[in-house]
Amino acid sequence: MFCGEYSHNLDAKKRIILPSKLREQLGDGVVMTKSVDRCVALYPVERWNAFTAKLDSLPDIETRQVKRFLYSAAFETSVDGQGRFLIAPNLCDYASLTRSVKVIGVGDHIEIWDEALWAEENSSENTADIANVLIKLGF
Repeated sequence: MFCGEYSHNLDAKKRIILPSKLREQLGDGVVMTKSVDRCVALYPVERWNAFTAKLDSLPDIETRQVKRFLYSAAFETSVDGQGRFLIAPNLCDYASLTRSVKVIGVGDHIEIWDEALWAEENSSENTADIANVLIKLGF
């Protein structure tokens, strides 16, 4: 399970070194794509395959926009010799990633956020909404 929040910087080539704990859990192959929350989502290949198998099993008429959104931006990558991952330019643009980023564990995947967007997303204003969702789910 991926958890935690980490501050990192992208280098000039838009590469990031993930915390070793997260990197080890990801394994060698990683799939990156857009998230609906304006961040970059990283999935271990096995988890990505399970996710897309479920998506592909649903009627195309209901999922075609979702498939276009996810698959058009997705690419598989691996860690380089120095422990870095390259983030594609289209994903950096989509998520407004420049230099300072937040890496967060989200259970089955990792998200990379622009630091300012993460601060906005993680603001205390959202706490009431989160509490309501938890109550609705029976927690």
